[in-house]
Order: sequence, then C-alpha cells, then structure tokens
Amino acid sequence: MEKQTDKVKEITDQLEQGIKDLFESQKYADYLRTMSKLHNYSFNNSLLIAMQKPDATMVAGYTSWQANFHRNVMKGEQGIKILAPSPYKVSKDVEKIDPNTQQPVIGKDGQPVRERVQVTIPAYKITTVFDVSQTQGEPIPEISKVLTDDVKDYERFFKAIQEVSPVPIEFRNIESGANGYYHLEDKVIAIKEGMSQAQTLKTAIHELSHAMLHDKDSGIEKDSQLDRRTKEVQAESVAYTVCCHYGLDTSDYSFGYIAGWSSDKELDELKNSMNTIRSTASEIIKGIDEKLIRAEQEEKVETLAAEINQFVKDYDHYGYMDAVDDPEKHIEDIKTDIKSGKVEHLQEWFKSVIEEKEPADMYEQAKDIMERLSEYSKVKPAEHIAEKTASISEAVEMKDVVKHHHRSH
Repeated sequence: MEKQTDKVKEITDQLEQGIKDLFESQKYADYLRTMSKLHNYSFNNSLLIAMQKPDATMVAGYTSWQANFHRNVMKGEQGIKILAPSPYKVSKDVEKIDPNTQQPVIGKDGQPVRERVQVTIPAYKITTVFDVSQTQGEPIPEISKVLTDDVKDYERFFKAIQEVSPVPIEFRNIESGANGYYHLEDKVIAIKEGMSQAQTLKTAIHELSHAMLHDKDSGIEKDSQLDRRTKEVQAESVAYTVCCHYGLDTSDYSFGYIAGWSSDKELDELKNSMNTIRSTASEIIKGIDEKLIRAEQEEKVETLAAEINQFVKDYDHYGYMDAVDDPEKHIEDIKTDIKSGKVEHLQEWFKSVIEEKEPADMYEQAKDIMERLSEYSKVKPAEHIAEKTASISEAVEMKDVVKHHHRSH
C-alpha cells in the first residue's frame, strides 16, 4: 500500500508544477474565477481544486454534504484531492528551560536538567472533497450575490463597499484619464464622476484593494518593498476575484502581462503574492457579504413594519387616525420592536384579527404578516404574553381600535 507521505509528495509536486503553469494569462484568469467561489480555502487548496475541477463553486467532504447540507454525492463522481492538516505529537528529550530566565535549568551535578516533552509536528494528509454539482438533495440557501442593472442593487452594493473600505470613497472630476486612484497621503479613494454603474463598482473594488494592501501605514504589504507593477498585479487580481464572485462583467480584464511579471520571481515569492491576493479578496468578500445580508435584513424589517402600519390604517381608518399622530414615528417604533424580538403584542393583535375571519382579504393578509412575524419572535412564557397590552405601539391601543371598528358598522 502506498504510504500517505508518498501521496502527499505526489500532490505537492503537482502543486508546484501547477504554480509554474499558473502564470499564463488564461490559466491565471481561470484560477482567479475558481478562487472567487472558494475564497475560504488556502491558496494551495484553491489551486488544487482549480486544477482538478475548474468549474467548482462550493466543495465539502462526503459526510459533510450529508450532515450539514442534507445532500448526497452522486454515484460514480470523482473526488477532488486536497491537503488537510494532520499534525502529530512525538516525545522528545530536551533541556528544561527556566520560565523566568529562559535559560537551561542546571542540576546539582552542574549539567543541564533534561525532561521529556510532547512536541507537535506539523504535517498534512490527502483528503477528498466534492463540488456541489456532484451532489443532489436539498437546495443550498444563499444570499443574492449577482448584481443586476437595477439601481437599488447598485446603490446597496456600493454602500457595502463604502462600509468595508478603511478610508472614505469620493467622486471627483478626474481629468488625467484614470478611472480612480487611492491617495496615499490624504487616505481617500477617488472615483471618476459619470462612469457606468458597473465601471464605478469595479474601480471602487480595485482602489479598495490598493487601500487595504498598499497603505504605507496600515496596508497588509506596508513592510514589503513592492514595485509598482507588483502592486497593480495584486490590486487587479483581487478586484477580478471579487467582481467574479458577485457576477460583475469581467470581460475587459486582461492578464496578458502576468507571464512577464512572474518570469523573474522565485516560487516562494509567487506563492506569497498569491496568498496575499487570496486572503485580501476573501476579506473583502466576507465584509461585503456581511453588509449585504444586514441591508437585506434591514429592508425586510422596514417592509414588514410599513405593511403592519398600513394594515392597521386600512383595518380601522378612523381609530388609526385618532391614535397615530406621526405615521413615520409609528413605523420606526414597530421596526424597533421587530428588531428586538418584542413582537408578542403584535402577534396577539393579529391573532384576534385572524379569529374574526373578516373581511376575507384582510384575513389572508393578517395570516401572512403573522407568519413573517414568527421569524422575529422571542420565546417567552405564555402568561407573560397574556399580560402584554395588545398594542401595535405605545401610541395605539389596538383592542380599543378594533372595538371601535365593529361599533361603526
């Protein structure tokens, strides 16, 4: 049986050859495209995945697909080999070190005292993963990541980039012909006014990469003596990866220069650059995803609060007008309750509406709102809920509004 160490050597040899072959323009772009979907993986493993299955978008182990995603690997599928940490411990006889002086402890015989300790040896093993396309089962939940021409998507995405950026982003009248720049002294990203939405986003991501990588005070590469060309390769590669991840058009990106740039660099230097590109792209993607998810959640709450406010108004217009002085504040109060999970009073009131079963169209709408409210509900004792005043907000005593509604017929 082939030893595990031989298998690891074989795959690391393939990896080294893969790195050497990587820096051809099309292969490089293909790798970045794969990495955009697998940004949580190390450079070595994302390259191994790209070499074996370039169209991979989401990978996991055989049992992980079953346990975490309720999906099964389809019969006959070929696994993807990657490296996984497999450290082991050995006992070693070493000189005992004084924790205070950090010097060897000397025994009565004048010789250093020795002790037996456990030492962890870093090592790797081969493990097998499968892409989601090789599995079947329950659908994979995900946030909407592909940008459209819709202005709302653009504004939400641009705002997420601004929030992720360590420096302000401003629109300026740039006459030099550049689409944007990162000003090292002023610590600001400038973007040319009047460009298309897609070009604005791509430029913002490119300059954000410069700000995160090459700021002289806080940049990831602040201590590296990088030439201008290397800085552009890094920023362009990060921007391409992030744009691919979100479905932005990348047809205007070209990496024809990549072979020339890499030709005079050692393997370790290339690996370090690729690790930096991968980790920076991953950090940006995670940051933007977090902001997008938060924005989606905020929008859901805002929509629900507005619908509740409108429902109350439609259900008993006169009672609503008597009780609510400021509709905008009323909606904000409802939003606050939803965000904090304090929705029992809302649920109790909508329950009473549902029990009435009239009017029919409002009955169905009330059921829909009730179901959506359950997402935000905090589980509390029944007696606590019963004691709660059934009100949409402190300004509206809904039980009285409902009574008024029935009396008016």
